[in-house]
Amino acid sequence: MRDSSGLSRRAALGLAAAVPLAAATATTAHAATTIGGARLARSGVQVTGASGLPKRLTARAWLVADHTSGEVLASYNAHRRLAPASTLKMLFADTVLKRFDRAQTYKVTDADLADVPAGSSLVGVKPGITYTVEQLWQGVFLRSGNDAVHVLSHMNGGVAATVAEMQALAKDLQALDTRVVSPDGFDHRGQLSSAYDLTLFARHGLANPDFRGYCSTKTADFPAGGKKTFQIQNTDRLLTGAWGLGTYDGLIGVKNGYTSHAGNTFTGAATRGGRTLLVTVMHPKSGGNGVYEETAQLLDWGFKNAADAEPVGTLVDPLSEGGASAAPTRKAAKAAAGAPAAPATADGSSWGLVGGAGGAVALLVGGALVLRNRRRRTAEEPVEEPVEESTE
Repeated sequence: MRDSSGLSRRAALGLAAAVPLAAATATTAHAATTIGGARLARSGVQVTGASGLPKRLTARAWLVADHTSGEVLASYNAHRRLAPASTLKMLFADTVLKRFDRAQTYKVTDADLADVPAGSSLVGVKPGITYTVEQLWQGVFLRSGNDAVHVLSHMNGGVAATVAEMQALAKDLQALDTRVVSPDGFDHRGQLSSAYDLTLFARHGLANPDFRGYCSTKTADFPAGGKKTFQIQNTDRLLTGAWGLGTYDGLIGVKNGYTSHAGNTFTGAATRGGRTLLVTVMHPKSGGNGVYEETAQLLDWGFKNAADAEPVGTLVDPLSEGGASAAPTRKAAKAAAGAPAAPATADGSSWGLVGGAGGAVALLVGGALVLRNRRRRTAEEPVEEPVEESTE
């Protein structure tokens, strides 16, 4: 993928050409450049021209945007870097979905599943069974199956290569808050994204009919070996109405996630009255249905107030599709410095690249020594063993 803006962006961020992008601090990134508009660099609620935002939102970051125009109608800590959990699978799909025909078949081996993290959500992929690409993607979108993600990653040249390609696409999409360590979104130190970036991934993905079809599928039959199958259901509760939650009228998808460290994350899209809105909610205080309830409240607000709300920012276009690179300005830097965003990471650690996958990313963005700064963890964000639940 061509990206001619890499050096200029690193220069704008004040980085030496030999230093990999992953070594930049969040403070530098937010102070020097603002993707989508200066107001999105500020902490706190950003909204103009419309009232009535839900009063009991507990998410640490959220964003409401118009899918067609890309206008951000309201946001809260839009660029705050937080652990994304399985919502990162949207970027995985954006990266890999077009690589294989959906009717192509693949026989899974033990090696394809050897690097699936313990505690992962699984769809039930088994070695020795032949699957179609379509079935593997159903496993990714419906059950958030890390086993299906790793099989597709190995088909794509391996986990490290896929991580590098995901990071390259994030850069092209101008999702500069995102640092990819694993393709499945499972908790890894330094793996981060933001409400803004996740919304970019959803908007980009929904332009692909296959992406849109998979994320809106409620149930599917999945191979169990031989001629046997078992039914899988989408874990998006606004789509299926599971766990006592009603379905949301007009919902398209897109992707939910949960880990013990990230908490709940969700990006949803819905259409009403000819308007499609995107909402991302990250890390609400309440578990269970909380992330879906807050998403539904923000969607309701958006459909009611979209005509009156003045945009506080925009979802930028990919560089490869003519999107303008976000050049820093003194005004934007001053605005960001005057209203600082969140810390660099959700766990207080540096952006150190991890393992072979990190090495591939480092080679991709310039290849140099990785700077590692260990910061003391805060009481607000404790260390937890990563556990991803299949019920998401």
